Amino acid sequence: MGNVLIDVVLPLALAFIMFTLGLGLRIADFTRVFAMPKAFAVGFVNQMILLPLVGFAIAVALGMPPELAVGMMILALAPGGVTTNVLAKIGNGNTALSISLTAVVTIVSAITLPLIIAFGVRYFMGSETPEVNTLSLSITMFLMTVLPVALGMIVTALAPGFVNGGGQWLGRIAVVLFAIIVLAAILTNLDVLFANIGSLGPATILLMVIMLGIGLITANILGLSVKDATTVAVETGVQNSTLGIAVGAILAGQILGGSDGFSTFALPSAMYGVLMYLGAVPFVLWRRTLH
Repeated sequence: MGNVLIDVVLPLALAFIMFTLGLGLRIADFTRVFAMPKAFAVGFVNQMILLPLVGFAIAVALGMPPELAVGMMILALAPGGVTTNVLAKIGNGNTALSISLTAVVTIVSAITLPLIIAFGVRYFMGSETPEVNTLSLSITMFLMTVLPVALGMIVTALAPGFVNGGGQWLGRIAVVLFAIIVLAAILTNLDVLFANIGSLGPATILLMVIMLGIGLITANILGLSVKDATTVAVETGVQNSTLGIAVGAILAGQILGGSDGFSTFALPSAMYGVLMYLGAVPFVLWRRTLH
């Protein structure tokens, strides 16, 4: 049952969630970056460079156990998902910018995440740990994220009426699937969670708070508008925990031989999936009052 959950249900659930992200996306969401290069560039650099560095620093500073440290790296490398687009909208941010950042970073992460995770595994778990098959992980990520997003875009182009109607119901189903995945990852690792909650909870909250702050600071330094600054902060500080859980499960299958449940690698992302709302929601509600 555990293998079916990890090998079949989880990838399909993530693919469905990414499909709902693709619904409503258009080619213009990718070319729009040229119309707002400064805002896009700072959000992109924050996510692709600063976020992994901060995640690595937190794992080292808190002395997290090897598998949880790798899990923190996975979380820090997971791009924003549908949640960031919703939060940006709630905070009266630039939703178009949020969608563009999410779409582009999702595609690029299919290449960068496996490469950096391979370094993280070697650093935290030692040279005797089996090597990460970066090509296999990259292909799997492509199939679970990029391809479903592309299919969602095709549906949008061919059946825009469906997106305006049925797309909303699919989005609600995606939210339910997200909650189930997070809950399952936590329940199957309760012993590890309780043993490390003193560092795991603060680590995930710290990652979000620091990155929200970095997002605002970098946006303000570049003189971005309030709307753009809100979006950059949200895209910088909120990660796709569902993707983090899935990558953790895939990585465990590669280097640990798999397990009957969600791996310890997935636990930081699962914890983050619960705790992120404690910081992200108050943040966007505060930003909403500014404009």
